[in-house]
Amino acid sequence: MFVRCAFFKGKIKPGMDEAFHAHWRENLVPLWGAFPKLLELRVMREVESDDPESPFPLVMAMKFETRDDIEEALASPTRWASKETSKKLFEMFDGHVIHTVFAADQFDPIA
Repeated sequence: MFVRCAFFKGKIKPGMDEAFHAHWRENLVPLWGAFPKLLELRVMREVESDDPESPFPLVMAMKFETRDDIEEALASPTRWASKETSKKLFEMFDGHVIHTVFAADQFDPIA
């Protein structure tokens, strides 16, 4: 499995928390969830961190079977619609986004 993540590193602009989170929930989740070959979508909001100087208020993770599936998703019209819709999110955010692809192994907890 492969997981492509978008790490939003920075801070939501003052007074914009509600609008920021409403925008991705209402406008981006439907697009992110429509990427071809997507197996799983997770969106995580930071609750606490041991490094308050490096906040990640939002992390989005998409799980795919293969690297080729990621390439297909990134070449799709859905990606360009997502990028366009993300512009409003960036108006409410002081920071940048880091995209990273991980090779992922999954292990069940030991009972």
